Amino acid sequence: MNTILKAAVWGGGVLALAGLTVMALGPAPPPAAATAAVTTQALPAQGFADIAQAVTPAVVNIVTTRAQGKDSHAQPEEFFNFPFPFSPHGPRDFRAPRSPRGEPDMPEHRGSGQGSGVLVTPDGYVLTNNHVVDGARGLTVTLPDKREFKGKIVGTDPKTDLAVVKIDGKNLPYVAWGDSSKLRAGDYVLAVGNPFGLNSTVTLGIVSALGRGKMGITQYEDFIQTDAAINPGNSGGALVSTAGELVGINTAIFSRTGGYQGVGFAVPTSMGKPVFESLVKTGHVTRGYMGVNIQDVTSELSASFALKEATGALISEVKEDSPAEQGGLKAGDVVLAYQGQPVADGVALQRLVTKTPIGTRAVVTVIREGHEKTLNVTIGELSEPVRTARGDPESGDHALAGVAVQDLDRQTAKELGLTAKTQGVVVTGVEPDSGAEQAGLQPGDVIREINRKPVASVKDFEKLASGAKKGERVLVLINRRGATLFLSVKV
Repeated sequence: MNTILKAAVWGGGVLALAGLTVMALGPAPPPAAATAAVTTQALPAQGFADIAQAVTPAVVNIVTTRAQGKDSHAQPEEFFNFPFPFSPHGPRDFRAPRSPRGEPDMPEHRGSGQGSGVLVTPDGYVLTNNHVVDGARGLTVTLPDKREFKGKIVGTDPKTDLAVVKIDGKNLPYVAWGDSSKLRAGDYVLAVGNPFGLNSTVTLGIVSALGRGKMGITQYEDFIQTDAAINPGNSGGALVSTAGELVGINTAIFSRTGGYQGVGFAVPTSMGKPVFESLVKTGHVTRGYMGVNIQDVTSELSASFALKEATGALISEVKEDSPAEQGGLKAGDVVLAYQGQPVADGVALQRLVTKTPIGTRAVVTVIREGHEKTLNVTIGELSEPVRTARGDPESGDHALAGVAVQDLDRQTAKELGLTAKTQGVVVTGVEPDSGAEQAGLQPGDVIREINRKPVASVKDFEKLASGAKKGERVLVLINRRGATLFLSVKV
């Protein structure tokens, strides 16, 4: 019997991601209030009680109010709708009073949801998850000492699933920022939140892994993985170190049941603090921009680009008039280092670039046609999403035989979301089990290059494809729904 693996992001909504079901977490109340951040430097003799007592007063319960139209997914026979299993205090949906004819008497009805948040300043700034407050018309923030405040959303950042809420207060308890970059796998951490509406719950675990990415949960990922128990209601809650400092915001779990399975993820403060500061200062997040589409280097691609190992970020496209183009980067370059830091894959490069201050003259080390080059790129400001293309090249016993193509006309280019300047041929069919299909080529892909030579017509395609010798790999550059990537096809 097969079991479906779910990623649960607990709070105020459901996100569907890359074959995973991502759900949202929830609430908070108890211990004595503290008015200053604690920085316990050693494990207390009585276990973790001192840390828990100092931190829990600053982990709050966030209740959101949402307006929902007539076309609610709630059925007439339902009084409540619980989107999440085992989530009695998750978002629920109240039906509007109905007339004798069965029609709602009011044009809309209101639903509510709950989640957690962390006070990070004594004057009332709360860091939480974006999915906890997304779509909220009103917010009520309740402290563990039962004081209630009306919350105002300062700013949200869906790309990291973070948000900042402000309440009016003075000398409020708060948790000091910690340095998540100093964490190591095996370090103790505590998760504080409101699972299942059980306010001020503290759980203990260790850091299971660091730098988790490619999860498909958010656009920018650098998660702390922990086995500290987190469940529905924990979303937006604190992950703290043994010094009592905030090192992460609990965001997601992997689960086969919808509940705790020992694999949780938190956004690290190395990512969360800059997002918080930017949202508070400007209401939005400023990120560095280089202007490239990137993909990971596979073992097959490393051979095609004469690399010694499958590492680095392969540039599949350089945007016109971008900082990358002005700095001399080209499609086919493999970035090995950025500002002196090694680049293991596309996600690593993305993290480094987006954290770079605008206007920085960044030193980029690349491999181009087997030779190492050092280039300088002046980082701009990101105004559109960075696409990270992922190819799935596999071996086969023939190359582009079995691939049907047609010339790319203006109408087809428009339908595929391409510019009129885009040249290539459109894949209309791929033979099942062929080398091209195994490499990841799909109908609708636009083939732009074969073995680094441009393809402008079907004639070019046939000439270049037929020139490949038996046993060779053919390097194909394609455009897929606006994103470019290389595929390596074995003849």
